[in-house]
Amino acid sequence: MSSEEEPSNQRQILFHYWAQWSKWKKYQPLSHIRRYFGEKIALYFAWLGFYTAWLLPAAIVGTLVFIIGIFMMFHDIPTQEICSSGDKYKMCPICKVCPYWNLSSVCPMFQAGRLFDHGGTVFFSIFMSLWAVTFLEYWKRMNATLIYRWDCSDFEDIEERPRPQFAALAPMTIINPITGEEEPYFPKRTRFNRIITGSMVIIIMIAVVIMFLISVILYRAIIAVIVSRSGHFLLVSSASRIASLTGSVVNLLFILLLSKIYTALALFLTKWEMHRTQTTFEDAFTFKVFIFEFINFYSSPIYIAFFKGRFVGYPGHYNKLLGIRNEDCAPGGCLIELAQELLVIMVGKQVINNIQEIVIPKLKTWRHKRNLSESNKTGQDNVMKQFWESDYKLLPYSGLFTEYLEMVLQFGFITIFVAACPLAPLFALLNNWVEIRLDAQKFVCEYRRPVAERTQGIGIWFHILEVITHLAVISNAFLIAFTSDFLPRLYYQYTRASNLQGYIDFTLAYAPKSFDLKNNVTCRWDLLLL
Repeated sequence: MSSEEEPSNQRQILFHYWAQWSKWKKYQPLSHIRRYFGEKIALYFAWLGFYTAWLLPAAIVGTLVFIIGIFMMFHDIPTQEICSSGDKYKMCPICKVCPYWNLSSVCPMFQAGRLFDHGGTVFFSIFMSLWAVTFLEYWKRMNATLIYRWDCSDFEDIEERPRPQFAALAPMTIINPITGEEEPYFPKRTRFNRIITGSMVIIIMIAVVIMFLISVILYRAIIAVIVSRSGHFLLVSSASRIASLTGSVVNLLFILLLSKIYTALALFLTKWEMHRTQTTFEDAFTFKVFIFEFINFYSSPIYIAFFKGRFVGYPGHYNKLLGIRNEDCAPGGCLIELAQELLVIMVGKQVINNIQEIVIPKLKTWRHKRNLSESNKTGQDNVMKQFWESDYKLLPYSGLFTEYLEMVLQFGFITIFVAACPLAPLFALLNNWVEIRLDAQKFVCEYRRPVAERTQGIGIWFHILEVITHLAVISNAFLIAFTSDFLPRLYYQYTRASNLQGYIDFTLAYAPKSFDLKNNVTCRWDLLLL
């Protein structure tokens, strides 16, 4: 650097040594981030980097389990029995006007099912349950280390001042018994009534999510029937997969639409509840949105994992929903459908979010600068603008809520349903490498410098992560017990044949005689669906 060059300021240092894409393999300069943005934002990036680093071993193990699944596709005895069965297993039609079909026609689908449903996924689900618990414990240590290093150990916001919005709208004032100062006041009973009203709105919105879920279920059932009646061999053999895949895409669109609507509604309700401090305001808003997003994003995977195919009935006595036969699992089991649903929702959401984080801030900044330029035309365009004037043209800092919510929902996908999709940690790892750079560029280049805030942790988000971790242990156990084919195969190995010879014939039952006499054809159905 020549003597005539000015030394780089903090923002320029962060841009050159942190926000650049070429720095993806470097450690984050947390001390510089803290010095410029404050402890609260620095701790977010510390947590994001720590979480991303811990995803690496999970991604490696998950990829190895997936490779084992590829091997199982071509060496699994029951799969070989199906693919070589020809017309040995004639299956009952899925609707009154649908044709009979041979089990061998779904050989590719059954092979694909072995990618995710084998003994390796059982090990991986146990591994990920331990991984999640260990990750949180080690984050506690990392958090304590950073807080001590940044001299926030003794920081306690004992008497947080009222929010400016609260002070402006409060209907009365009282004397604070601690400080003796006059402060704005909102009656607790009125706030309680508003909170109850807001809770009713949340329940109504959750009911709307369930209605959309039922509509997607009916959509899949109708599409499966339409495709099955098409008469085309490839379409008929892939009817369930086509219905499931298109249903997943439709469900993702519904999820994103409802998420936008409810987030705006939750913000309005939280403001209306008149919370006194910023901390209580953020906690109330976080709780509302996360409860809804949990139902919104996870309801469809939960349905596929634990309910789909459980109430189908049997030939001649099929159970129905609104006059349409209940869904059963596609050939290969529900686990591959769950993996497909997770990949469509999780990866689709990540891709859309990353595109939005690249495009939307730049568009907003451009529009903001344009509006300011039009309003400040005073004939002094040739005068050099001061740095703070340029900074004012950037977007105002809007908090870390969206960033935390995105990562916490991702954490739920890779832990609660990981038994169905070993590749989920790998996709999360790749996304987070991109996410760190996008967030860094957003804070350095698109946002105004925020007011520094001190903190002792990531707040309510840590407690949410703990709840998700406990749910993950229970969920993976239920996936192995009720959704996976692992236990029926294990039972057959110990009681019939250790090499699983004849397993397919063991799982298929003959249709009742009344059904056979009515249709003059003997057909089979999957006994495990009863």
